[in-house]
Amino acid sequence: MLHLLAVLAAALLFGTTGTANALGPDDASTLSVGVARMVVGGIGLAALAFLLAARFRRRTPDRPRPALTWRPLALMAATGVAISLYQPLFFLGTETNGVAVSTVIALGSAPVLAGILEWAISRRVPSGLWMAATALAAVGVVLLGIGGGSGTGGVDGAGLAAAVGAGACFAVIANAQRRLLDAGWDAFTVVGSMGVGSAVLCAAAIPFVDLSWAATPSGLVMALWLGLATISLAYVLFTWGLQGLTAATAATLTLGEPLTATVLGVTVLGEGLSPLAVTGLVVLAAGLVTVAWGSRRPRDPAPFAVEA
Repeated sequence: MLHLLAVLAAALLFGTTGTANALGPDDASTLSVGVARMVVGGIGLAALAFLLAARFRRRTPDRPRPALTWRPLALMAATGVAISLYQPLFFLGTETNGVAVSTVIALGSAPVLAGILEWAISRRVPSGLWMAATALAAVGVVLLGIGGGSGTGGVDGAGLAAAVGAGACFAVIANAQRRLLDAGWDAFTVVGSMGVGSAVLCAAAIPFVDLSWAATPSGLVMALWLGLATISLAYVLFTWGLQGLTAATAATLTLGEPLTATVLGVTVLGEGLSPLAVTGLVVLAAGLVTVAWGSRRPRDPAPFAVEA
């Protein structure tokens, strides 16, 4: 249950991303916000995670340490690249279709893509309960996408593609981290390596973006919240929680993010929702409750176990 609650807490933090960006400086571009978020968040994530990893190793001196070969290095690099690509794709979606709808599309597509990817890698068919819960959640996502915000002209195609691309990035992260955990790596080393990779990649983009907005009070607050809360803390919680869940289940649980984002979009940003979109929210919540109920039992033996 603690693993489940950790992933849900991470989802709540993830869900504040679009609203924090919307409340920030108007002159902050999508790319510059993504770069700032990942440089701050990646550094904070690496520092926090490696500190916890060192503490974990001291408390478990007899635990075997996997060898750092090309395979885990490739998986660690994949998570860094995926989370870096997630940033501009996600913010492009929120710019074109709004925070509530775009977050729902991005995170609503993630569990389906994560389950398919996990199925392809492990050759193990997801459980019937997961399929039912994800199908229910997907119906809610579709209703939200079709309903959109009240008074809107529908969902923009480019924004839709960007949001689904962000969902695919999240699916890659969940599966790559699941494989690393199954290979014997502790959760904090896994997530810390993602922080290092993303910080290095995004730091290389700093000369090419305008970060002048970060010198303003609102810009600084936005950068710190997006980096430290929605990346550093959220991903430590998510990866720790992933230890007791499958990648598909964890990704489905993160549908708590679009619920959070939608509530914030409506209450804080004044984004309207049509009756169809409200129905979608209710259906999506039902899917979350279903997958949470089915996740009460321990995760099955590692489906991705490989030589480290």
